[in-house]
Amino acid sequence: MKLLLTTFAVCLIYSNLLLGSENQIEVGALVVLAFVISIIGKKMGLMERLAAAVRQHPQFPAYASIAGVLITMVVFHDAHFALLMLATVLIYSIVCLGLNIQFGYVGIVNFAGAAFFGIGSYTAAVLAMHTNVPHIAILFLAAGISALIGCIVIYPVLRTRGHYAALVTIAFGILFRNFLEVNDTLGGPQGLKIPAFNLFGWNLSDGFDIGGFEFSFYIPYLLIALVLLIFSFKITRNLERSWVGLSMDMVRTDEIAASTFGVNIARWKIVAFTLGNFMAGMAGALYGMMTAYVAPNNFTFADSLILVSIVILGGIGNPWGIIPAAAIVVILPEKLQFIQEYRFLLYAIVVILILLFRPDGLLPRRIRAYFPDKNKSVGGSK
Repeated sequence: MKLLLTTFAVCLIYSNLLLGSENQIEVGALVVLAFVISIIGKKMGLMERLAAAVRQHPQFPAYASIAGVLITMVVFHDAHFALLMLATVLIYSIVCLGLNIQFGYVGIVNFAGAAFFGIGSYTAAVLAMHTNVPHIAILFLAAGISALIGCIVIYPVLRTRGHYAALVTIAFGILFRNFLEVNDTLGGPQGLKIPAFNLFGWNLSDGFDIGGFEFSFYIPYLLIALVLLIFSFKITRNLERSWVGLSMDMVRTDEIAASTFGVNIARWKIVAFTLGNFMAGMAGALYGMMTAYVAPNNFTFADSLILVSIVILGGIGNPWGIIPAAAIVVILPEKLQFIQEYRFLLYAIVVILILLFRPDGLLPRRIRAYFPDKNKSVGGSK
């Protein structure tokens, strides 16, 4: 437990230093420091000891992550940009959890993640502007619309395999953006403004102060994103450890063998695709209300590739790798301003390096245990 607490403290201090640094030299030094420490830690066997400690206290990473977000929120309580980046990391993590279900559990390659994210944002914009539906309900209605459209897209995906199925999602992502640009009802290329999130009469974009201390208006959005992330993560983990997750693993591993044993291939692909797009739509609705603006340029094929790079970097099939990967992909380009124009090149290089030197990602998914022992349940993960 001491090792876990020490690691948590070090990671929290490091993340706060990185988030608060504005000097390019300081940011570069922190990145190099993290790289050096990771190499030294691997040489000294620290990673193996840390993994063993996590197996002894499996709930610690979840509680530590929540505590880390809340502590960071308090530290940067009036820093708008830092809180915006942190909220964006949480929202992107929700989207990538949905992609992780599709990629890592059932094997559907979805290159239209940004499109379903955008469906949630535009649905939230239309409902918030033209209806009196409570904004908290809009999040789930937008998620439902995204999932419903996903149910239509999944039909041609089911009739294709491998890279042909991926091409279907690429085509949908491109068509979605073109549809937005030519549709004047949805604002065309200029997009739409979204009313601020209203929670039981409280306008979340107004900001607030407590005891003379001013707090950023991004804090309520950050807290909502944290709650939705916990909700999504819980669903993902329960799905993975259930017999449903076991069936999805069979579909991903070998469709022919799975169908031979009576597994309904189409059913589990539809479930995974629908659930993943539900999460993407929910995150998109919150993101749109937080930024108060949506436009076609926010949901391009390049943005879908960013989401895919997060899943690959974190470790396909392992939800624990999503959050650190999202933090790396979102925060580093913002902090290293000189690579802003080359950020897509950076993402491509990162993906190539991961595929070459660590193809299973930062936190690879552990092999599923199919047979129970005295400490594990059926279908659990080692």
